[in-house]
Amino acid sequence: MTIGRKVGMKEIKRLAFVTLLVVLAAAGAGGNLAGQEPGDTFPGVRLGLLYETSFQPVVAIKPFSSRFGGAGVDVQVEAIIARDLRYSDRFELLDSLPASLVGEGIDYQLWDQLGATWLISGQVEGLGEGYSLVLNLHNVVYSEVREEARFPLPDTASDDFRMAVHRVSDRIVEWITGEPGMAASRIAFSRAMGDGVQEIYIVDSDGENLRRITGHGDISKSPAWHPSGQKIAYVRSVDLTPHKIFERDLRTGREKVLSPGREGQQTTPAYHPNGRELAFGLMGYNRTGLFSYDVERDCCLTHIQGGRWEDLSPTFSPDGSRIAFNSNRLGTHIPQVYTVSSRGGRADLVSPYVPGTPGYYTSPDWSPTGDRVVFHGRINRYGRYHILVAEVESRRPQVLRLTAEGNNEDPSWAPDGRHIVFSGERSYGYGLFVVDAATGRIRALVPNVRAGPPEWSGPLPDLTAETLRGGGF
Repeated sequence: MTIGRKVGMKEIKRLAFVTLLVVLAAAGAGGNLAGQEPGDTFPGVRLGLLYETSFQPVVAIKPFSSRFGGAGVDVQVEAIIARDLRYSDRFELLDSLPASLVGEGIDYQLWDQLGATWLISGQVEGLGEGYSLVLNLHNVVYSEVREEARFPLPDTASDDFRMAVHRVSDRIVEWITGEPGMAASRIAFSRAMGDGVQEIYIVDSDGENLRRITGHGDISKSPAWHPSGQKIAYVRSVDLTPHKIFERDLRTGREKVLSPGREGQQTTPAYHPNGRELAFGLMGYNRTGLFSYDVERDCCLTHIQGGRWEDLSPTFSPDGSRIAFNSNRLGTHIPQVYTVSSRGGRADLVSPYVPGTPGYYTSPDWSPTGDRVVFHGRINRYGRYHILVAEVESRRPQVLRLTAEGNNEDPSWAPDGRHIVFSGERSYGYGLFVVDAATGRIRALVPNVRAGPPEWSGPLPDLTAETLRGGGF
């Protein structure tokens, strides 16, 4: 162990991310990017990563132990945490080591020789009807315990067991990096059933616990998470009746229909961060617009934007002061992405529009960090869609492309502000995928499904076994 390494670690309080976005000239950017077909070059858009990881520490996991009836559960907990940390894309992981190699105690010199920067040790204890996880985070370089905590865990048969462990994983990420994790979250999406029916499903961030939430036998789509994580708004179409927005309470299974007092097709709902207001598109009478509605008081329809064009897919900034949306207001019938005050006003274009090009950009989602909007688009009138990210807080807005192959649509940010879920198509099939904007890694979340627009929840609160009662499908 060298002095130089100790000093370096002391200076590193968290992962340092450096922006790589370098924008090409908006018009006439020449040359094709590596691996791109000629028709895939977006004007003013660079293929690359949002960040460069300057240091990716090695995190080791010492085989968890158990006592007082925790046998077997320790293995489950360790495996969930290991996968969560691997999916965080923030660390190199050293796990699955035999207990005989590392011994009973903590030999910091051994872990240092194995290349570990951080070490996680844990013990699962039986506790009434559940368990308790005693967790320690060790700084191997300084040979010390940096963090120690005890986490209650429900019985393994509980619907909340895995989510409780995910919360532990997020705490570890925060301890090491000072930034939020995303393990304790879920993704909602619509799934085509093959007979024209679409239903709403949810799945954990690691692809486990896939379950159906609706069972209407018609078309349910465009789910939106309430900030509490306990409700979902979605659009439902019954036969030939206009699309209506429903709100489902995941704790009870009860639903109510939105009744704003104005006729038309209700589309693309999005909750305000305050949880009271719901923004959505309303189409009818040759006019469309963005509106907000007070769902809690069931009143107060407010017009935000609209005209003879189509304004759809609103998404709020984290503080609720602004909205990103897509609109074909340029008169070409091809949508572009804009931002505007959540109370209306002049809209600013953020997608890479160049006069004379047929680019198509839609389905924005505002990052929880507040400085970026993700959306999908294509440069030609026909062709493949790719995931694009625009900086919206910079004096010189920049756009970056994250995907390089297949078809990629309907992106949504994770609560950590670096992972993005999207529906995609690859040579091996369809599904939901997750891309890490910091490293470019892509993993399949739910393979082999025809998925409609997904939405990633925020961090989920502690839930009981009854939280998702009422799904029953």
